[in-house]
Amino acid sequence: MEFCTLFLLISCLSWSLFVLCDSQLQTSQSQVLLQLKKHLEYPKQLEIWYDRKTEFCSLPPSANLNITCEFNSVTELNIMGDKPATKVSDFAGFPIPNKTLSHSFSMDSFVTTLSRLSSLKTLSLISLGIWGPLPDKIHRLSSLEYLDLSSNFLFGSIPPKMFTLLKLQTFVLDDNVFNDTVPSWLNSLPNLTTLRMKKNRLKGPFPSSIEGIKTLVDLDLSSNEISGDLPDLSSLTNLKLLDLRGNKLGSHLPTLPKGLLMVFLNNNSFMGEIPTQYGQLNQLQHIDVSFNMLTGKPPPELFSLPSLAHLNLASNTLKGSLSDNLNCGRNLEFVDISNNRLMGSLPSCLNSETRDNRVIKFSGNCLSIAGHHQHPESYCREFKVHVYKSNNGGKGIGVSVGLIVGIAVLIVLLAIGLLIVCRRYCPRLISEQHLLQKSVPENSTAGLSSEILTNPRHVFESSKSEVQILPSCRSFSLEELKEATNNFDSSAFLGEGSYGKIYKGLLKNGTQVAIRCLPTSKKYSIRNLKLRLDMLAKIRHPHLVCILGHCIEVEQDDHCSINRVFFVLEYIPNGNFRSHLSDNSPGEVLSWPERLAVLICVCKAVHFLHTGVIPGFFHNRLKTTNILINEHRLAKLGDYGLSIISEETGNYGTKGQEPKSWQMTRLDDDVYSFGLILLESMLGPSVPAKTEATLRGELASLSKQEGRVRLMDPVVLATCSEESITVVISLTNKCICPELWSRPTFDDILWNLQHAAHLQPNISHA
Repeated sequence: MEFCTLFLLISCLSWSLFVLCDSQLQTSQSQVLLQLKKHLEYPKQLEIWYDRKTEFCSLPPSANLNITCEFNSVTELNIMGDKPATKVSDFAGFPIPNKTLSHSFSMDSFVTTLSRLSSLKTLSLISLGIWGPLPDKIHRLSSLEYLDLSSNFLFGSIPPKMFTLLKLQTFVLDDNVFNDTVPSWLNSLPNLTTLRMKKNRLKGPFPSSIEGIKTLVDLDLSSNEISGDLPDLSSLTNLKLLDLRGNKLGSHLPTLPKGLLMVFLNNNSFMGEIPTQYGQLNQLQHIDVSFNMLTGKPPPELFSLPSLAHLNLASNTLKGSLSDNLNCGRNLEFVDISNNRLMGSLPSCLNSETRDNRVIKFSGNCLSIAGHHQHPESYCREFKVHVYKSNNGGKGIGVSVGLIVGIAVLIVLLAIGLLIVCRRYCPRLISEQHLLQKSVPENSTAGLSSEILTNPRHVFESSKSEVQILPSCRSFSLEELKEATNNFDSSAFLGEGSYGKIYKGLLKNGTQVAIRCLPTSKKYSIRNLKLRLDMLAKIRHPHLVCILGHCIEVEQDDHCSINRVFFVLEYIPNGNFRSHLSDNSPGEVLSWPERLAVLICVCKAVHFLHTGVIPGFFHNRLKTTNILINEHRLAKLGDYGLSIISEETGNYGTKGQEPKSWQMTRLDDDVYSFGLILLESMLGPSVPAKTEATLRGELASLSKQEGRVRLMDPVVLATCSEESITVVISLTNKCICPELWSRPTFDDILWNLQHAAHLQPNISHA
């Protein structure tokens, strides 16, 4: 008896020592947790992580935080934050206040620290505002069995080295911004049971490698941009949930595994008939194939599946009639066959009046039911009628075709005759010159595609509120322009830019104007060119140089070809932006707050050109010499949209000049060009003369104080705040990033510039 008591005492003591030892975390692991708290910018969920003396493994679990330890190491870490990504749809790759962690957060450093918890089996970091590309080094967590990084702002591609996480069973990346293709290596994860990547921007085809994941139970890739065909999925014998709704999948519905419980294939572009195989999925509980382009009659066996509770076939083009003897499964609670082309009577098992516990939706068909929003039978028979006539009215069709061909030939002959008469008696020169003297109606469509001819219109309320009232555009004669410039005298010459020479002019009414002479493309007819000019001249914005009119000079020859095009613009008297960026420049040097005001004006203008007019203008050759400063120090962008009438879009500089190759390949992108303007605003007018490699090196140096002192314009250094200049440096890095997909939109650029302005005192927001 005493021996037994002694044995029990020793056992209890040993177990207590084991538990005590197991609950004491290694010092290095405690340090890692505190570093993670710092990386995550001290969220309130981690306030109980005081210091290294905190007993992390003994903390009570909660809905927002849970840590599990084994053998002095963290094996499970679950943190739920309060920054859900689902509320932000326009994330473009850099931080958003109150939504993401700040610009100082580094995803690479965060994962480097995280990888020191080498024993982690479960990692769940949800809604923490984490942003940036997911680095490859995540594969260092080789013990991971469960990974959930949902509802953050992770973008780019899913790291390929993750295929080495051989123990991974659950892989969840929902509600992020991943914008590459679905990985093709997923079948390399031998234990994967749950794969969820819904609500991202994944594109490309559905990877056939998923067929090889025999262990897969849940597959959710919904609300992405996945396109193409689906392979045969019947080999996924363990699959219970398949959710691919809200993609761009097409072709025919795939063959499905027999053990499926839930299927969501709605809101795609599937065609053809519903496979009869779907009527054999006896374990199926929920299926939704609505909002596709499915045809034919739905398989009657589908309604009688023993486990089916929810059946949605709405908004397709299903046709025919449902059998009066149709049987419905005993568990069927919801059926939606609305907005198809079904006819005949509604089977009794789908009559909600006879079944109180069953919801039936059938509006938008041609069913023989009084009311209930049904179409007439002709609506659903329309296709059949045409087929019937084509099969049984061959003789009538022959007569009709002959009549149509005869009329068409007659019309062609009349058109040819009319053309000969016009050429003989109405010389082209007279008609074309007459065209130049009158405005072209807005609904004219000659010579341009419907997209280009769409009248510019405002789509954002902010753009509407900024449109200023300026004179409407009119046609000028060449004689008027010669008189305004004293026959283009050298005294009126202002300079030469990317799009030809500029002269200062004075109209008869006393208005000062700038007249730009553009050598234009020979490929446009006068009518075509006139339409393009009228479209461009309709654009009005307070930070765009206003186009007051134009003039087309025609060569007096038999071909009536275009020689030159003149734009008459409002005159901006205070020079361009570059002339205000250095003590060596002719204009008064602008302080950093004043430069920020100019940049905000220009950003608003480009944002309007991109999104405020249809079609948008995206290649605007942005540079500091095209930004003009008026007498009130407000900036106006010139030379916008001229690529639609110029000979080439790559015509940089004046004649005879050879631009640097990196400029040729990059400056067509407005975001990249604006990044160079930001850089020039900080460093001064020497930026355009430097190579791209030099500029990238200098930009990297600006992250340190000594680099700023050495490189930055002294006026900027003397007038900027540390917070403001840091925001602009970070923004510039993103604008000139080599990867196009990671560059911000002008909406994001504008937000950051305004944020930098708020961090900088004494600035007026234009």
